[in-house]
Amino acid sequence: MLKIFRKLFTVAFSLLLASVLFAEESLPTGFKNIHFGMSVDEVKEELKKDASFGFRGDRDVSLLPGENRILIETDTSRTAPYSILERCWFQFYEDKLYTITINMKKSKMDHYSIYTTLTEKYGTPDFLNPEKSEWKNDDVIMSLERPLTLKYTDRKIFEDLQSKAMVNKTEEEQSKQEFLDLL
Repeated sequence: MLKIFRKLFTVAFSLLLASVLFAEESLPTGFKNIHFGMSVDEVKEELKKDASFGFRGDRDVSLLPGENRILIETDTSRTAPYSILERCWFQFYEDKLYTITINMKKSKMDHYSIYTTLTEKYGTPDFLNPEKSEWKNDDVIMSLERPLTLKYTDRKIFEDLQSKAMVNKTEEEQSKQEFLDLL
């Protein structure tokens, strides 16, 4: 009887582990026909093809502080009132898309439905708190944030930009940390 239990446990654990590994590898690298690595012009073309984004053309494109950073912001309130999407942001670095942020209309969609769908498709979130659920693999960070925002981020570019933005600690911060390390 104990041997049967061990075999069942081993099979169940193997299936669970395989589903988690599969889920991590299958995180999407974009939304609809828009994916990481696309150029600004490629994303504009895809946005023009899909009215649900509410893209109005070049007036939705702006430069962000810092070099090589462009942002496309769309708003469906006037152009696509039937859309589930409310506002979307597409952020670029060196003319490559690396972040997609999608706000959905709370009158047409709910947090629970999206969360349930994501956990069914991609497994349990890697990070979870009342404000945010986050799934990660080596290439993608996908998060569902309250009230109703879905974010797709190219993890490698994001972490590279974060490391470049790191500021050295002041002497006071270093001294404080050194003291805390002694505890």
